[in-house]
Amino acid sequence: MDIRVLQYFLAVAREESITKAAETLHMTQPPLTRQMKELENEVGKQLLIRGSKKVTLTEDGMLLRKRAEEIIELVDKTKSELAASDEIISGDIYMGSGETEAVSMIAKAAKNLQEKYPMIRYHIYSGDAERITERLDKGIIDFGLLVEPFDISKYDYVRLPVKDTWGVLMRKDSPLAEKEYITPEDLLEKPLIISHQTIKSEEMAAWFGQDIGKLNVAATYDLIYNASRFVKMGFGYVIGLDKLINTGGESELCFRPLYPVLEAGLCIVWKKHQVFSKAAERFLEEMQAELAMG
Repeated sequence: MDIRVLQYFLAVAREESITKAAETLHMTQPPLTRQMKELENEVGKQLLIRGSKKVTLTEDGMLLRKRAEEIIELVDKTKSELAASDEIISGDIYMGSGETEAVSMIAKAAKNLQEKYPMIRYHIYSGDAERITERLDKGIIDFGLLVEPFDISKYDYVRLPVKDTWGVLMRKDSPLAEKEYITPEDLLEKPLIISHQTIKSEEMAAWFGQDIGKLNVAATYDLIYNASRFVKMGFGYVIGLDKLINTGGESELCFRPLYPVLEAGLCIVWKKHQVFSKAAERFLEEMQAELAMG
């Protein structure tokens, strides 16, 4: 399967038109049509539904689009690593991270490294542990900053000397805002806004003392910033980690920790036997030195 043909296929998927895709690729329509037919013959599946007004993807086409994007991203990453000079440390570092204040530790290591090697570039992907480890396993990213619990047995890792605190984000005029801590009983009848990852958490279910699915889960979220907009409108209460949303000053929101206290450990992980680029090697060394200093 030719990389160039995959790029053609992605152009067609993006433009939803072979004619428009041909224009963006600076080629004529007939050769592009032929390439798409040859690609379908090669994979043995219909990938495109050619309508009168636009081209859409079949289910197999959508799968190939996802895989093609990953393949091209990995090819670009590899080219960047190989192009790095032996004398001047440069290149790209790819990281994935969940939402956590601990990203500041990565930022500090990156800042220190920037002073020594200003030609290194950083690419940060946000997502939950499942999405980050998927990218790690495919070699698309070098490192992942993950919020526990998760299975780290198949990764090398360093544990960060900090923990995140679970709690409830709410409006300051909420009755619960008068409390110092929030107990399971405080939330049993309340409309809750819970992240997609947390709703599967055995630790959170144990804290509540019941299956989270039996609670009044009014909404789920990926990014706590978006969830905080719902809280601001009085929609419900977010279960999340501290220090991710500004609750000081004139903010309408406040954060109250859970009781019994529930904390989340944090790890930077990477694939075992990973062959790093020089830039990624230097970053890991800088990160380890930063952690050793406490």
